[in-house]
Amino acid sequence: MPLALVTGAGGFIGHHLVAYLKARGYAVRGADRKRPAFAASAADEFLVVDLRDPAQARAAAAGADEDYHLAANMGGLGFIEFNRAVCARDNVLVDVHVLDAAREAGVRRFFYPSSACVYPPARLDSPDAVPLREEDAYPADPVDGYGWEKLYAERLCRHYREDFGLETRVARFHSMYGPLGEFEGGREKAPAAICRKVALAEDGGSIDVWGDGRQTRTYCYVDDCVEGIFRLTQSDHPEPTNLGSDRLVSIDDLARMICDAAGKRLALRHDLTGPVGVRGRGADLTRARTLLGWKPRVSLEEGLRRTYDWVARELGARTRPAAADALAPTPATRAATSTATAVP
Repeated sequence: MPLALVTGAGGFIGHHLVAYLKARGYAVRGADRKRPAFAASAADEFLVVDLRDPAQARAAAAGADEDYHLAANMGGLGFIEFNRAVCARDNVLVDVHVLDAAREAGVRRFFYPSSACVYPPARLDSPDAVPLREEDAYPADPVDGYGWEKLYAERLCRHYREDFGLETRVARFHSMYGPLGEFEGGREKAPAAICRKVALAEDGGSIDVWGDGRQTRTYCYVDDCVEGIFRLTQSDHPEPTNLGSDRLVSIDDLARMICDAAGKRLALRHDLTGPVGVRGRGADLTRARTLLGWKPRVSLEEGLRRTYDWVARELGARTRPAAADALAPTPATRAATSTATAVP
């Protein structure tokens, strides 16, 4: 029985990946600074470790056949926008030590999750941006902080493959979402944050949405994500590969879908002072379809319904009175400049 190490197993995608690998017959060792917040891990062994420490990284990798390296200090835009030094410092340390530990342990396959943040923001200044192909990451000019760290780690994976023979595989994630992820506290991403806001809002009320609501993204459900991770890791394809969806939607449309899932009619107040990132970012999935036979199967409507139902259960919000809508923390309290749009 092969042994798979999943770093970041206490986090959102790592938690789901542990369960996926167990269902495929793997023995799984989870490693993270914390255990999962919302459900017990399916891992055979769970190490609470700090992977910034090379000795602890080596202990986690000992005896592993495959290494799925999902550990990172990260969050949604409201977190990474204001914590660039912390994210870059912690993640570079973790990536270097985990890669080196995998090399020393003789790991056969190593998976690294990069990000759509490696693509140059200058290409993404329109909500109708052309879907990004993998080669569009160069000439390099990624999102400051988090994007640069991810692109550097991609190069590390390439050099460890070429110089040391470690079979590395790299995916570029495009906005993964689903149950068992953070939905409050400042690290949550847009789908989970909006699910929380909708769950806490009284029917006929309103919620805040950062920006003018016309910025666009694609969203991929976590079950499709872990399937793509596994297929890529087992493949013979060593180059970075987009994993995501090619269905581009605006933030306003995302909020409306979540309102529909909740059965609520809410107005959207646009906070024009909130961080919004690039205006539009889509994914070209040609490489994943052609080389991996992979494409997302869970529709956005279905995935958001599952996610909303889970968040609402966690909050106990279906029968809870309306609560004040809260934005993720930012460095300073800001006066909101807002407009309102009714959700049909």
